[in-house]
Amino acid sequence: MPDQKAFKTKPSPWHISVAAEAIAAAQFARCGYDVSVQYGADQPEYDLVIAKENHLLKVSVKGSQDFGWGLTQSYMAPAAAKSGKKADYHGAIDLWLRRHGGRTVFCFVQFGGVSSLNEMPRMYLVTPKEVAEWLHKAAKGRGDTILEERHTWTSRAYAAGTIDAIPPHWKFSNERIQELIHNTESGLETETAHTASLSGV
Repeated sequence: MPDQKAFKTKPSPWHISVAAEAIAAAQFARCGYDVSVQYGADQPEYDLVIAKENHLLKVSVKGSQDFGWGLTQSYMAPAAAKSGKKADYHGAIDLWLRRHGGRTVFCFVQFGGVSSLNEMPRMYLVTPKEVAEWLHKAAKGRGDTILEERHTWTSRAYAAGTIDAIPPHWKFSNERIQELIHNTESGLETETAHTASLSGV
């Protein structure tokens, strides 16, 4: 008989990433959206494009199995070099935010605590701006590099006695998709009109 322990190893980050993208694509399809997956070299800003009629969104899928998503760690050093601060959380968040376009949203997929293959991971849909605002407020306003699903700060932490948690309205739903499409399209229209007015068009 095969060694049953061999089948209980923790999935690698790569496997979690693949699973998250596949589940996200399936859920968007269940909501009636056409889903296009990237072909060729990896695009750093998004993984999927969803479309219905004339509406579309670029979706960056982030999978996790540890109840949080590390997002801005790689920007800490550049931010510190720019500001001269030892640990510039807010600068790192701002640098991260500038990388993302107006039509991009995040689909965060959380496998932490999901023990059964018959149980769906928890999923959230969020704009880059909403993520940045959350990270700025995290850790009692100090800022953080990790989007935590729910984190209670211990007595030795800077933010002792506070709890950081993802807002309930971020949960994946058809209504949330429609809300994000409306908000991103409205934002792009405003930006286009502002640009046109500046150029005198």
